[in-house]
Formats: sequence, C-alpha cells, structure tokens
Amino acid sequence: MSEKQYDLVVLGGGTAGYVAAIRASQLGKTVAIVEKSLLGGTCLHKGCIPTKSLLKSAEVVHTIKNAKQFGIEVPEYHLNYERILDRKDEIVNQMYQGVQHLMKQNHIDVFNGTGRILGESIFSPQSGTISVEFEDGENEMIPNQFVLIATGSSPQPLPFLNFDHQVILSSDDILNMDILPDSIAIIGGGVIGLEFASYLTDLGVDVTIIEANERILPNESAQIAKTIKRELENRGAKFFENVALDEQSVEINKDNNSATIHMNNQQISVDKVLLSVGRKPNTSDIGLQNTKVKTTQSGHIITNQYQQTEDKHIYAAGDCIGKLQLAHVGSKEGIVAVEHMFDDSPLPINYDLMPKCIYTYPEIASIGKI
Repeated sequence: MSEKQYDLVVLGGGTAGYVAAIRASQLGKTVAIVEKSLLGGTCLHKGCIPTKSLLKSAEVVHTIKNAKQFGIEVPEYHLNYERILDRKDEIVNQMYQGVQHLMKQNHIDVFNGTGRILGESIFSPQSGTISVEFEDGENEMIPNQFVLIATGSSPQPLPFLNFDHQVILSSDDILNMDILPDSIAIIGGGVIGLEFASYLTDLGVDVTIIEANERILPNESAQIAKTIKRELENRGAKFFENVALDEQSVEINKDNNSATIHMNNQQISVDKVLLSVGRKPNTSDIGLQNTKVKTTQSGHIITNQYQQTEDKHIYAAGDCIGKLQLAHVGSKEGIVAVEHMFDDSPLPINYDLMPKCIYTYPEIASIGKI
C-alpha cells in the first residue's frame, strides 16, 4: 500500500491523462499517473507526432518532384529513408523528454506498471484503489479520492484478418518499418489510412486504398472526399470503394513476403497490407468489473457531459470513451473531468465545435457538422 493518499490517480499517461494530471496539480491536488509503457501515449509514440514527422519528409519529396513548376530545376535527388526514420525518432524523443520534465515540474508521481481498479475492501470504502503491477512481479496499491481512466485505444483488426506484423500490418507496424515496400494495400479510407497513403505515395510506393463505404472519408463532406481522392490518384494511388469487408467478399492469401487480395472479381498482389479500419478502446483488463462503470457494446466507457461515469468518483477521457479520437479533444476532456471533480465549474465540450485536421497532401481542415 502506498503511504501517500492521492487526490487523483490517472490510469494512462497519454495526452488526455498527462494533461489532466497537470491541470489537477495546478489546482493544488496531489496526483499520480500509472502508465505501463511510455508517457505521451499513442499520440507521441505511435500516432500524431511520428506520423507528422514522416508526412513532413513526404511533403519535401513532393515539393522537390514538382519544383520545376516553380522555376527550380532539381535534376536528381536521393531518398535517405534511414535518415527520415532517425529524424522521426529524434523528434519523438525530444518531446518525450519534455513530457517527463512537465511531470517533475508539476510534482506528479509516475508509476511505471499495469494499473487495475480494485473494488471495495478493507483498504477503501469505495471502489477505485489502483493496483499497480510492475514488470518484476511486485504490486503496489494506490489509494485515492478520484480516478481518471485515460487508457486510450489500439489498432483494430478485421474479424477474419488479424495482424501478423510482417505482411498484415497495423499503423504501429508502419512506423517501425525499416524498409519501404514496393507496394501496399491500405484497407480503410479514413483519416489514418489516407495519411499513410499520402505519405507512402510521395515516397514512391505503389498504394491501393480499399474502402468499405461508398466513398472514402465518410465523416467528411463528399466534395472534400472527391478532391483528396483525385489528388492522390493524380500521384499514382488506386482506389476500390464500396467493398464489403467480410470473408465472402474479400479473400486475402499471404505468405512470408506478400499478399494477394481477391475482391469484386479482381485480384491485386502487394508486399504489405495495412489494416486501418479503426481503433478499439483499451478497457478490457483494467478492473471495470469491480466498479459501477458502464461500457458500450464496443467497450467504450459511458460518461456524462463532464466525463463522469456511473461511479461518481471515477471519470474517463480520451479514446477510451469513443468520442472524437483526437489529441486536443482528449486533452480537453481530461481538463473538463478534473475541473468537474474538483468543483471548478467547467463548461461541457461541444463536439460539433471541435476542429479536425487530416494531414494528407493537401491537408484538410474542418469544423462543425457535415
């Protein structure tokens, strides 16, 4: 049992979690974060930041390829993919050091282990005490007044096709890919899929996008979807839309080095397949069964407008609640949760007023309803 009773324990050190922890510290509260991996979460290590670094490199390549239009002759250039990856890692590490500094500056204790919520016991009259399991097998219990669940999400496979991390890849795998493939099929024409499509197309990879809906970007306007599709097609990308993603409609055969996809009476062969069909909440092994917290069928935590769950001392924010899965939205959700639990009278989030960006080339920005 920890000797310290915390005002708030945050389960998850991603964007929603560490921003909320800082806000609680600013309100004079004692705060701890439990994080099983690295502070910064998906956004810093497997999402927003590394992908934007790669997309910037791709933008430079695109500019060089089209420099002649601006009166600048670039007869030849060399693509140093290893340096592109090194730059990505340098940026991520620099920002990671910054997050660690913020934790120290705001006197936030960080427990590096797997956290689970315990039920009522002799140690606590209410559910919410956090049990932290460390890599060496040791455990520590952290008593608290409030809990904020900010455990994030992870890539979702298809029911008939799982990741093998060699040929069938997740977005995490793409970021760790040390050799560019000659060709790739991206299953899923949403934000993540199109950002990788834009990036890989500009780096010379033969890209095919497969989308289940009638068009790509179903949550954006039809005009925007049409425009970005045309732009990517002009750079060599190919599209298959309205493809039912089930075993009856799509057959994928793979070996150690490639995959063959049969669909709509057509066949394509590629070196890699990226599954980009959404993300699932990380809520299955955090002790929710010991609480009154309710979830949707998909596993997302149900909250009110102030991020409060059915257990009034337990809140949730970020990807695990299934709203807009964007870093700035998660941060705002975490702040609203903290200010509500400590009676600081926050305004609830209006998700229709949250700006969204897609970092393809060209970039897409939107706000409000379609």
